[in-house]
This record gives sequence, C-alpha cells and structure tokens, in this order.
Amino acid sequence: MTLILPNDWKQLLEEEIKQPYFFELEAFLQDEYQKQTIYPKKEHIFAALETTAFKDTQVVILGQDPYHGENQAHGLSFSVLPDQKLPPSLNNIYKELDSDLGISRPNGYLLPWAKQGVLLLNTVLTVRKGQAHSHKNKGWEKVTDSIIKKLSLREDPVIFVLWGKPAQSKKAIIDTDKHYIIEAPHPSPLSAYRGFFGSQPFSGINALLKKQNKTEIDWGLQYNRL
Repeated sequence: MTLILPNDWKQLLEEEIKQPYFFELEAFLQDEYQKQTIYPKKEHIFAALETTAFKDTQVVILGQDPYHGENQAHGLSFSVLPDQKLPPSLNNIYKELDSDLGISRPNGYLLPWAKQGVLLLNTVLTVRKGQAHSHKNKGWEKVTDSIIKKLSLREDPVIFVLWGKPAQSKKAIIDTDKHYIIEAPHPSPLSAYRGFFGSQPFSGINALLKKQNKTEIDWGLQYNRL
C-alpha cells in the first residue's frame, strides 16, 4: 500500500516518508485493509491534509484516532458525514459552540471548518472497526508529530487547540513563543464537565485571529453552502 500525501504537504514531508518506519506503516496498513475492516476508507486517510493545505492552516484541532463505528470516520478529526448520528464528543463540542457563540449546527459534518483553514488532525489516522486505539504505536504518531513540527516552524502563527492530555502532550513540540495554544479537558462525556464546558474555544480562536487581522472562522457555515 502506497500512501501519497496531498498538495504542499507532500514536499514538506518528503524526508519523513523516506524513513524506514513509514515503509513499515505502509506494509502494516496493506495487511490490515486486506484482512480487517479499517476506517476511514483508504482514499480518506489524508482527507485533513487534502482539505487544509499547510499554507492555508490557521487553526489545528487535534484529535486522537478516528471513530471506529461504521460509516462515521471520513478523515477529519471529530467529524462525521451529514447523515450520521452525532458521537458523544462531537455532541458536547456543539453544546459548547451553542453556549459560546449561540450557534447550532444541523449535522456533524465539519468540512466547512476545514475549508476555512481549520486542520482537523488526528494523531493516529486509521483504526480497526470497533477497536479504539488499535493502530496506536504503528507509526502514525511520528507522521503527525512531523506535521505539527512543520507548522511550529512557520513564522505565521497557528492556533493549536489541544483538548485532553494526549493532545496537550504535543505542547513539547510546539514553539509557544510564536504560536497560540488553547487547551481544555477533552469533550468526551467522561471529562467535558471538568472544564471543557465553559472554556469558550470558538470565540477564543476568533479573538486571536482578529488580533492578527485575519478572517475569523464562520463556525456556523452550512455544509450545503459549499
């Protein structure tokens, strides 16, 4: 299985994908897709990078690994396709969006956010059906750490949204002198009431963008308007 990175990410990560671990990851995925049910579909593995180029990235919302239920994951962290029921974490994200900005979204499809420069990146990009974290420590973390490091080297500031301890551990590879960090507990039902609710990340992101004279994110943009 050959993994091909899209748009400007391909050149930026050219040296990374020549590393031995990357070939091992490709071989592992080849076997997994042949023998198991893996999410997302092969063609959607790099959907986040395909939708949000390096040069266009203004915000990074970092998730862990894809949803492992049928017809949920499509390559953007926290997002599901329009006809799917909201997963609990995404439902809590929408509760906070409503509380923060008074915005209600009709479905869980976050593509409109990605098209505005919000990189919806998971730290692990594939998963077995029904088995959360099943592709952990297979090489994806090195790939996505490299993506974060490339963004951290940029002079143009990026806003990194880190929900939960696994995401917050990535602060070690982010230049916090140049870039912004917004952090809170994870929006999952287990931790949302410990400080995610009331954290106002969406208005916070837009305040930071406005401070830089950049276009604010339209968090309520409807998917069918694109």
